[in-house]
Parts: sequence; C-alpha cells; structure tokens
Amino acid sequence: MLYNIFIDPFVQMAQMPDLLVQTLWEGLVSGVLYALIALGFVLIFKASGVFNFAQGIMVVFSALTLVGFYEKFSAYGFSGHTAAFVALILTAGVMFVLAMLIERVVLRPLVNQPDIILFMATFGITYMLIGFGEMVFGGDPKQMIASELFLPSGSVDVEMLGGMVSFQKIDIAAAVIASVMIAGLALFFQKTRIGRALRAVADSHKAALSVGISLNQIWVIVWFAAGLVALVTGIMWGARSDVSFALEIVALKALPVLVLGGLTSVPGAIVGGLIIGIGEKLGEFYWGPLLGGGIESWFAYAIALLFLLYRPQGLFGDKIIERI
Repeated sequence: MLYNIFIDPFVQMAQMPDLLVQTLWEGLVSGVLYALIALGFVLIFKASGVFNFAQGIMVVFSALTLVGFYEKFSAYGFSGHTAAFVALILTAGVMFVLAMLIERVVLRPLVNQPDIILFMATFGITYMLIGFGEMVFGGDPKQMIASELFLPSGSVDVEMLGGMVSFQKIDIAAAVIASVMIAGLALFFQKTRIGRALRAVADSHKAALSVGISLNQIWVIVWFAAGLVALVTGIMWGARSDVSFALEIVALKALPVLVLGGLTSVPGAIVGGLIIGIGEKLGEFYWGPLLGGGIESWFAYAIALLFLLYRPQGLFGDKIIERI
C-alpha cells in the first residue's frame, strides 16, 4: 500500500514522461483559469474589503448574457462574427451597468457597516443574478459561440519524450488570453493613476478620502474590472464545455486558490491557481485509481484546509497583527 502511494506514481511518471507532460499541460490550463477567477475576488477585496461571493455567478451571468445577445442578433439577420462581437461589446456594457448598480444600491448605503453585512449582501447579489438569469435565459445549457469569436478548435499533436502529446487549440488560446489579461490587469493596477488610487483605498478608506480619492468611482471601476474578468472566464470555460449554471461550481474553485495565495495578493492568485490546477490533475491521474477517483472535486479544498490550519494568511497574504 505504501509503495502504491509514495513510489509507484513517480515510477509511472518516469516511465511515461509524455503522459506526465500531458497531465501537467491540462493542469496548467485549469490553473491559469482558476487564477483568472481568483483575480476578480482579489481586486474587489483589495478595493472595498468585501469578499465577493457573487464572483462565481458573475462568470455564469456574463457568459449567458453574451450567448443571449448573440442569439437575438443572429435572429435579426446579423452575420455570425458581427453578431458575436456586437454581443461581446453589449455584454461588457451590461457588466458596467451591473457594477454601477451594485455600487449605488448595495455598497454606498452599506459604507462603514461590519464586513459580515457586506459579505451577506454579496449573497443577495448572487441569488438575484441566479433568479434573473433563469428568468431571462432559462435553465438549459447553451453552447458558447467560440468559433464566432475566432477561438480555435481542434488539437495540435506533438511527438515528444517517446510519445504523443495532444494540445487542444482552445486550451492554448485560453492559457494565452488569460495570461495576457492577468498581466495587463497587474500592470494597470501597478502603474496607472487608478491603480495607485486602488492601492490607497486598499490601505485605508479614510486616508484615501482625505486626499480626494472618490471611493464610489474606485468601486465602480473595480467591480467593472471583475465583471470583465468574469466575462473572459465564462467565455473560456464555456468554450471548453458549455454555458450553464453548473459553471458556478467551477468558479468557486477560486476560493481555495485565494486561501492558498492570499486574499490581497495578485501574485498569490496566480501561484495559487497554478498549484491547485496542476495538483488536482496530477492527483486525479496518478493517485485517483487508489482512492476511487474524484480527487479533482475535493483536492483544492483539502489543500485550503491545511493552509487555514497552519498558514491562514496564505503564501503571499499580509500577516494579521492585532494590537491589544
């Protein structure tokens, strides 16, 4: 038994390195997408101190909105690519309006309320979006308009390490687009005036207000950025499977990523996503048969539990010091 757990998986890795590369690649793609979802949580938490439980349903809602707009414009006679990009622009507009509504209706009246009140408010946003989405779009899964958005299909087979490794083109596109968006957002919030204002708000709301920074504008910008992150994530995950409310469960995989990387750290979201993505794929492929499979469904949460016990601030999070 000990041999099967601690030695045999590594023997298999050495004997079939092509399968190891395949598994690592699939874990890398999943990890980058997890990191992208986690980035939406981090942005909102840094700016407002609100843990946005609604980020998962925002992924689903944005993807359903995109497909819904596309179906409407296609019915009106727009060509496939034109309808897709008009729908994409309008969906981004919907996410901006949603950000403004959340700031005006939810955040502004609850300024200076306890954190638990704001956290519970995001639960309300979650179920409001679920109900509204089911009313408008229905509960049936929908197909993402991947080809209409010029996302590639098919696979690229590469011979390496004595075998054949298959790279799905949509996975390559997802990894590249997600990486570019993560890097772009990181640069935006590090190098621009708005980014400096965000960091000031994250450090202290009162200090930011004292130097003329508008909390309301910052909150709209950050929630809109989180909405765009949700939209891109919904497109990528939807292109790999389909668009349905089940995507919310996938999006909630970002929670262990946040625990691992730290709630306030963009690099932590990236590193945590990669660790979770690669770790669950390796665990499922090499240790899954010993445990009856299904490791992907609980591996991330087991890692999160260990970190909560021994390093609750995560790898890159700020250590909390309370003065008495």
